[in-house]
Amino acid sequence: MRSVRLRQWADGLTVMRAVLGLPLLIALMAGHAALAWWLLVLGGLSDAADGWLARRAGGGSSWGARLDPLTDKILISAALLWLAADQVLPLWAIWLLLARELLITGWRSGLSSGGPASTSAKAKTVLQFAALLLMLWPAAWPWAALLQGLGWWLFWPSLALAHDAFAQGSRSPAHSHPWADPSQVNSSWFANALLGIQLLEYQRNSMHLTPPC
Repeated sequence: MRSVRLRQWADGLTVMRAVLGLPLLIALMAGHAALAWWLLVLGGLSDAADGWLARRAGGGSSWGARLDPLTDKILISAALLWLAADQVLPLWAIWLLLARELLITGWRSGLSSGGPASTSAKAKTVLQFAALLLMLWPAAWPWAALLQGLGWWLFWPSLALAHDAFAQGSRSPAHSHPWADPSQVNSSWFANALLGIQLLEYQRNSMHLTPPC
């Protein structure tokens, strides 16, 4: 009975995280940067808490396992869309990341357990969340320009890791994708190409030491 209740609490936190995306976006549009930042922190804490509750329950529900990565993407997408609209990040980079997330979500939906996350995927999530927290650091807070610039630079390795996690999943026999030939997948070219595009993007804005805010 206790394990059932813990799973229910975990699922409730997962749903709450999905709902947070809308007030986060509204707060950013209204200029309430501090509120938006704390909402993003709350979303991250809820992600850690629902995982902890699921482990205490001996494993989460299959419904929660499917919904958890989707709610993460909904919350992160709200912040990413704002950063693209505010011209902090280029639109093509947001498209690459969201396209990858949609493909992964479609693949995971075909697995009864929701599909396990690879080491690269976990590293990508942590790095991506840290980058968003720094880029959304309110301008009125101390060290804003420095931390926002650091977040902008952290975003790019998180994008490269996102593709690497996708490529690892396609190479795994247990996680094969019907649209990918594992023998043809190589993520190193993508990371190199992404670095080149990033440097060109930075050179275009070379008059600024930090990304536009």
